[in-house]
Amino acid sequence: MGRQTYLWRRGATYYARLDVPTDLVDIVGTTTRKQSLKTKDQVTAKQLLWPVIEGWRREFDELRARRILTDDDKATAVWQHYTQSLKRDEDRRRDLPSGEDIATATQRAIERVQHENIDTADPLAMLDAALDVHVLKDQQLGAESTDAKARRVKLSELRKHLSTGNTALIEHEVDEFLVRNKLIIEPGSPDRGALARQMMRAEIEALRRTIERDEGNYAGQPLDPIVAHPTGARRATAEPGQSVLEVFELYAVENPNQVKADTLAQARRDIGLFVQHVGSTFPVAEIDKKAVREWKALLLKFPVKAAETNAFKGMSIDQAVKHNEQIGKPTITTRTVNRHLSSLGAFCRWLVSHGYLDQNPVDGMALNKEKHSKTLTFTAEQMNTLFGSPLFTGCQSDEQPRFIKKPGTVLIRDHRYWVPLIMLFSGARPGEIGQLAVSDVRQEHGNWIMHITDDGEGGKSIKNENSKRILPVHDQLIQLGFIDYHENRVRAGDVRLFPEAERNARGQMMADYSRMFSRYLIDLGIKDGRGYSQYSFRHGAADALRRAGYLDHEFKFLMGHGDTSMTGRYGVMPQGMLEKRVELINAISYPGLSLDHLKPK
Repeated sequence: MGRQTYLWRRGATYYARLDVPTDLVDIVGTTTRKQSLKTKDQVTAKQLLWPVIEGWRREFDELRARRILTDDDKATAVWQHYTQSLKRDEDRRRDLPSGEDIATATQRAIERVQHENIDTADPLAMLDAALDVHVLKDQQLGAESTDAKARRVKLSELRKHLSTGNTALIEHEVDEFLVRNKLIIEPGSPDRGALARQMMRAEIEALRRTIERDEGNYAGQPLDPIVAHPTGARRATAEPGQSVLEVFELYAVENPNQVKADTLAQARRDIGLFVQHVGSTFPVAEIDKKAVREWKALLLKFPVKAAETNAFKGMSIDQAVKHNEQIGKPTITTRTVNRHLSSLGAFCRWLVSHGYLDQNPVDGMALNKEKHSKTLTFTAEQMNTLFGSPLFTGCQSDEQPRFIKKPGTVLIRDHRYWVPLIMLFSGARPGEIGQLAVSDVRQEHGNWIMHITDDGEGGKSIKNENSKRILPVHDQLIQLGFIDYHENRVRAGDVRLFPEAERNARGQMMADYSRMFSRYLIDLGIKDGRGYSQYSFRHGAADALRRAGYLDHEFKFLMGHGDTSMTGRYGVMPQGMLEKRVELINAISYPGLSLDHLKPK
């Protein structure tokens, strides 16, 4: 299944667009959600897009949770109906005239006879004096008799209806329970029928207790085994503003760790997956070790890219895991499980500091890092295969991946061509390269440099402050025509060096290309499983510098791992410092690699 396109353009204006899960179409009332982002600028639209998509997904999660009636829900409904029925009976009995009320009225009648010297031999006079006493006795006896008869009739009818499956006598009670617990169960559904029958059995037991009370027996207990105090988890419902995702938005606004927008968006998605498990109405103050432990167990079985796979379309994490037990798709890595736990752990630390929780329930939950998962570097043979393939030498078409891997006469010379080569001879990250502005590539002291920075237009971002740095352009890149490419962009009036490089719906630069490149490596027979990716170039550049005799601390600033100088941040560099960097960059070489066939003729 291809990735769903969430950004949609109508005329000049961009819209957010999301397919409604098929199981919710009848409730939502449409197959597709659309909303104008009120902008004609694609970069701005992508920044506005994800919060809208996440809002819709939270709504879908809540609706889906409200359509699922669990066994714990049924047990809670049965016990609540039983105990509430008995409470109503007790309240009714309390409201009837009591023996004390009658005794008080009798005393008042005697005092009146004495005070008014009423002739006790006169029956009419005595009836008038004791009228209140007679009324109270009649109310007591009459109400008890009528109510007792009605309860016996209802008990008989409920038993008949239960045997025939007629739930008419309990439907209003079922409706009240569903509304009170924000559940949406279709009329006539098997779940609703089962709930109604169980609640009828609860009322039968309650009526039997009331008849025992008529005889003064208050010690009776339910005989039907289904009527018992629930032992499972009751569906938790947060007060307004106290659900997990509502409080997360407060955390996001504060952003205590000052993480990038796309990192915060990733945390929102990770915690959204936790909410799929505990429920959208789950109170944030009830997050505990048990909830985290159960979620982690699900993550260990969660299929890779479940949200993008047809087999799991519209499923919650619990449903996807259960379905995957049958179809056996690959599951996420230990590293990805730990990333989810880290997102929740950072949020819970903030919850502790703000008094929502007493302790962080994620502490100690991280898994040991899996072995043999490190990024591998390409061999010379692998790189010769890659750079001798159609992506670099000529393909049938640059429009679709299946044509890119076939030899032809179409030359690709955009970011897809240059990013791997720049990484190979600089060690820069793909996102850093993809977002370069034309002005970020320039000459300083007679040397061509690339300025890695988040300054400028286009929503640029960097991993951290150390990522701001000056990288000289390798001589090999100049020979391959990189400066000529740059000059073409200048003549075209482009602001960005690679205008075709785009951020995905999550705001990640080069993420889609990284996915395409990984598949391309598989097609070439270079990649089989984990280990090889675009980052293999970055690791290869570090190894090349080590081969040239440099120690890690001597070149770590080139990799964005510790350039604390102001020159690295602002791009103003003395000639001597720049020449040292030029020396380092040009020391990157790869024995056995030949790129002569890529040099301009």
